[in-house]
Amino acid sequence: MTPEQPTGSAAKTAETPETAETAEPSSEPLIDVQGLTIDFPTGEETLRAVDDLSFRLTAGQALGIVGESGSGKSTVAAALLGLHRGTGARLTGTVRVGGIDVGAASVRELRRLRGGTAAMVFQDPLSSLDPYMAVGDQIAEVHRTHAPHVSRRAARERAVTVLDRVGIPDAERRSRSRPHEFSGGMRQRALIAMALACEPRLLVADEPTTALDVTVQAQILDLLHDLREETGMGLILVSHDLGVMAGSVEDMLVMKNGRAVERGPVGTVLSAPQQPYTRELLTAVPRVETRRTPVAPAAAVSSASGPDVLLEAVEVRREFGRRKDRTVAVDGVSLTVAQGETLGIVGESGSGKTTLGRMLVRLLEPSAGSVRYAGRELTGVRSDLQMVFQDPVSSLNPRRSIGESIADPLHAAGTLTDAEITRRARELLERVGLDPQWYHRYPHEFSGGQRQRVGIARALAPGPGLIVCDEPVSALDVTTQAQVLDLLAQLQRDLGLGLVLIAHDLAVVRQASDRVMVMRQGTVVEEGPADRVYDAPQDPYTKALLAAVPVLDPAEAALRRAARRGSDGGVLRAAAG
Repeated sequence: MTPEQPTGSAAKTAETPETAETAEPSSEPLIDVQGLTIDFPTGEETLRAVDDLSFRLTAGQALGIVGESGSGKSTVAAALLGLHRGTGARLTGTVRVGGIDVGAASVRELRRLRGGTAAMVFQDPLSSLDPYMAVGDQIAEVHRTHAPHVSRRAARERAVTVLDRVGIPDAERRSRSRPHEFSGGMRQRALIAMALACEPRLLVADEPTTALDVTVQAQILDLLHDLREETGMGLILVSHDLGVMAGSVEDMLVMKNGRAVERGPVGTVLSAPQQPYTRELLTAVPRVETRRTPVAPAAAVSSASGPDVLLEAVEVRREFGRRKDRTVAVDGVSLTVAQGETLGIVGESGSGKTTLGRMLVRLLEPSAGSVRYAGRELTGVRSDLQMVFQDPVSSLNPRRSIGESIADPLHAAGTLTDAEITRRARELLERVGLDPQWYHRYPHEFSGGQRQRVGIARALAPGPGLIVCDEPVSALDVTTQAQVLDLLAQLQRDLGLGLVLIAHDLAVVRQASDRVMVMRQGTVVEEGPADRVYDAPQDPYTKALLAAVPVLDPAEAALRRAARRGSDGGVLRAAAG
């Protein structure tokens, strides 16, 4: 048996009907996948994304699918709703969902399946929502499509209800907002609300909590758990976050290179993995108790504002809107970032983290306050200040190859020849873990995690002194997260690079940051050395964030969920504000 094949109890689970699915074994499963193979033609070659995969899922059960970017997780998820039809993909094997043969289904049957019987939450909310329609109208439209007898008013009320249920504050008012008026995390919550509008029998969730902070992530996972208990809904959860799996599914399937490596009860796979690849994934999981390894400072860089200080912000404020609709996104925040230092900024979606980050690189002008780099007031965007954006899809030009996107800053500098620029771009691709031969590929040919790595390579291209990273590893699997964090640490050692790390993953921030700022509703509620903030938090909001961090022990995750229910969700509601 090869290392790529499931072994032991996991092999029995993957290859025979005697799986964890013991409830009503004689009934037809909600999902029945047998021998699924998916090939994508790529020029003269064929890419095999999924290779002879089989699994079953009964109603009310939850299966987690994990693996690195490119392992085939999302490809399998899309196949369950027939989303490969018309794409040129070649599928063999059978996929049955709710008794429907997806491969042989008519267009009308697929329409009934999608949204009614099964719904999907996609990884990238910005590209899944109509930018011209209010979020509430989009949810109402989905509801009326599958329940045409429902009035427009009732559909709108349903939209507000599900938005409130997934944690959107002031749901009635925000239902009239358009997607660009939501933060990244709020857009993801709106997409989840849309999928849940018709309470489908099956929810296929592809990285549904990737853009969410820990408190809202806990709310969403509790919501999915409650829906399964109330309705018998089945769940396929695709995620690179093994902590999310621990408290959300009963069964876990580990994939690598399109094949099933290991499958079994989630507790068994997480506590006693049989395969080296599974153990490698678990070793790479960032843990909130892991302290940052000190980075040896590089040679001092002269600065007019003082020794080693790269960036300083003084009482910066940013307002949006006018008059009674005015929103204060950032309210009087001050900070400094020294050479070779990482400042971590954490907080919930809508707390002002991203707005602050954009002001630091002057993509947004402060309404008040000042930002200085190397002692000089910033008056515009500079090449030595770069940013890695949260959403790699919207920040990459779909009509240009990834190599051209990475090379743009180098062309703008005008100091290298075309051949030198191409060579440098290929080196950057390799440095962030991508094949240099992919220089001529386009963004749509990459997974979400791979696109994020392209964005990091582009930020590194001009050799900046400071990089603001807005959720730079949120879309990456755990092994790639570790690779990117190691890369940033190496750059700090070599160049004295300063970093501002904006993230909702408190374990990543603990592992990568020297100092931490905790933001809430545009203000800083706690700040200090990372070890002090994590080991002895002073503010109740910081304590609530740490209490909501996912754990790898399913029993502990269940206890935490019970505690949240026992307190009637008070901590989370207080944190959500």
